[in-house]
Amino acid sequence: MAAAGASSYSIVEYFGGEDGYRCGYCKNETGNFSRGMWSHTMTVQDYQDLIDRGWRRSGKYVYKPIMNKTCCPQYTIRCHALRFQPSKTHKKILKKMNKFLSKGEMPAGQCDEPMDLHCGDGAPRDGPKAHSFEVERPVFTETSVQEAAPKAAKSETPLQEPAPSPSVRGPTATPKPGVGADPNRPQCRKAKELRKERRLQKEQLKKQEGGAPSGPTPTTALSPQAKTLEEFVVESLPDNAIHNLEFRRFLCDSPLEAETAPDGPDCGYGSFHQQYWLDGHIVAVGVIDILPNCVSSVYLYYHPDFARLSLGSYSALREIAFTRQLQKQSTKLCFYYLGFYIHSCPKMRYKGQYQPSDLLCPETYTWVPLEHCLPKLENSPYARLNQDPNAGEVNVLKNLGQVLVLHRRSVMPYAIYARKRKGSGDEQEVQQYAGLVGQSCAERMLLYRA
Repeated sequence: MAAAGASSYSIVEYFGGEDGYRCGYCKNETGNFSRGMWSHTMTVQDYQDLIDRGWRRSGKYVYKPIMNKTCCPQYTIRCHALRFQPSKTHKKILKKMNKFLSKGEMPAGQCDEPMDLHCGDGAPRDGPKAHSFEVERPVFTETSVQEAAPKAAKSETPLQEPAPSPSVRGPTATPKPGVGADPNRPQCRKAKELRKERRLQKEQLKKQEGGAPSGPTPTTALSPQAKTLEEFVVESLPDNAIHNLEFRRFLCDSPLEAETAPDGPDCGYGSFHQQYWLDGHIVAVGVIDILPNCVSSVYLYYHPDFARLSLGSYSALREIAFTRQLQKQSTKLCFYYLGFYIHSCPKMRYKGQYQPSDLLCPETYTWVPLEHCLPKLENSPYARLNQDPNAGEVNVLKNLGQVLVLHRRSVMPYAIYARKRKGSGDEQEVQQYAGLVGQSCAERMLLYRA
């Protein structure tokens, strides 16, 4: 598997997380507990192994709920895409969408479709501590694991922005001296403000005409068409710099490196934005990660005018169909990950409707059919899902000394780092990190040490 960067490795900063924060599901002010790390860069195989141990990303922040402590335990759920059978509810959603596309009829009533909440509140406010020069081009020492950084050629990123057209310039002329801008003329306005004003004028015109939005079947694209994603972000968000920054961190930033493989899908692996277009406009964008074994749904955001079309469920059905298409190119890519299943929150049980599906056991990290898990979850929000009492943890940490660390741009096993940094006092933290990511990931990923 070839990485887009110069070397195939992941670089992370572990933050731990002992303090509770507000839960977006039950509204408990201090009941949500998770541990997290900032990922400067990550290979798709490492992230695949991490989500198979209960981790999930929010932008570049990767977090893992403390399942036996948090107020609303979040179980990783995956659907068997090849064996998926739509429920009656799913068929109604497809029928509703087809009716809208063919006749332009928007369904009546309010949309009560639940939305996933991201775990940004648990992320460190000050961001990562490492500087860019400290995590770029690490040097692998002779005593480190040499195969951890295979060289590879640079490949294209999954989301290709259209190349900017060169601006046409006339002959340059020396400006004449003057007294500055003419106070009688209107001030120059930003292009963002002009685009926003034009969009509002178009919406007002449509309301005056009284016509319902209709058109052909929306196209699903993995790359921008009429405009770039950045333009869509600027036009869709309020003129608030902090809001825009958080939006980009959560939905646009990704640590995953674009990778290709001979037995992989034609589009490659990495993070993608699936855009849903209608009459030349983007009405929804689905953020997905294409990994060696699955398509992982990250988030969906859409225009509020189309909320009654149940776009969250509709996009999930489209993504399952997309997973089936990719499986024809890569046989092991056959699962669709829906994020977290939260049985203690009734509104978040809808993910269990995508059958057949499995939940990840929080103690053994093995997959258990959902129907076998429900009786246990009815009795207790947290439960060991594996029914074998003798089953142990998969890929348990066995050798702390083999954990790879990045210190002063040099890569070395933790055993060597500990000898060089006597009295550093971070053994407990490294032990906690390695136990959460597992032995295999701990020996491949680079843990940043200041």
